[in-house]
Amino acid sequence: MRHDIQPNERSFSTKEVAEEAGIATPTVRKYGQILERNGYEFLKDGDRRIFVQSDIESLIALRDTDKPLDDTAKDLVYQQQERLEGFKQTDIAIPDTYDNLPRDPNQLKEILLFLSNELAATREMNAELTESMSQLKTTVSRLQQDHHVISSTIGNSAQKTHTKIEKLTEQQKIHYETLLQQEKQKSEFLQQQLQNLREEQKKEWRTQNEFNKRLEEVIQKPNKDKWDWIFSLFRKS
Repeated sequence: MRHDIQPNERSFSTKEVAEEAGIATPTVRKYGQILERNGYEFLKDGDRRIFVQSDIESLIALRDTDKPLDDTAKDLVYQQQERLEGFKQTDIAIPDTYDNLPRDPNQLKEILLFLSNELAATREMNAELTESMSQLKTTVSRLQQDHHVISSTIGNSAQKTHTKIEKLTEQQKIHYETLLQQEKQKSEFLQQQLQNLREEQKKEWRTQNEFNKRLEEVIQKPNKDKWDWIFSLFRKS
């Protein structure tokens, strides 16, 4: 256990350490984890670290190192162990020793100031979280509105496209029926013309047959009257 802390030595919150070391609050936690992983000792209030000036100096050393962080952390652990060996163990009143609170007003003031700073940092964090949640809700609401607009646009476009397809289909159907009717009329006209030609041809055939029959009858008559019959036949025809 650490025994290099002076009775009236000031303690720092994570937010204060971040300001003192010139690093972000998450970085303070990250560096603390690296130090502890390599054997560094922090004062603890439950799972929460309590920082003192020597801890801030260790964090600054990690911030400024050019070596791997774990290597620098091991050096800092070694330095802490040497420092601890040079101090006699001293009973330190930390915030969780409620049964043995210090009577020194300065110590009480330091503890109250520490608690006040922690409370302020907690309130600030809660305010940031509230703001982040508000922004997130606003973003989600905008995304939902955009989704609604996009869905409506797609639906309207699909309806318009469907209407156009139905209209084109109806136009094509009417055009096809018109062409079919025209072709039907042409076919009927051609059939009528063909029928007329057949009738005329039959008429010509009948006339020719009648002529041939009369000619044959004339040929079969006696020679005496043959020429008269032939002339009369041509006159009739």
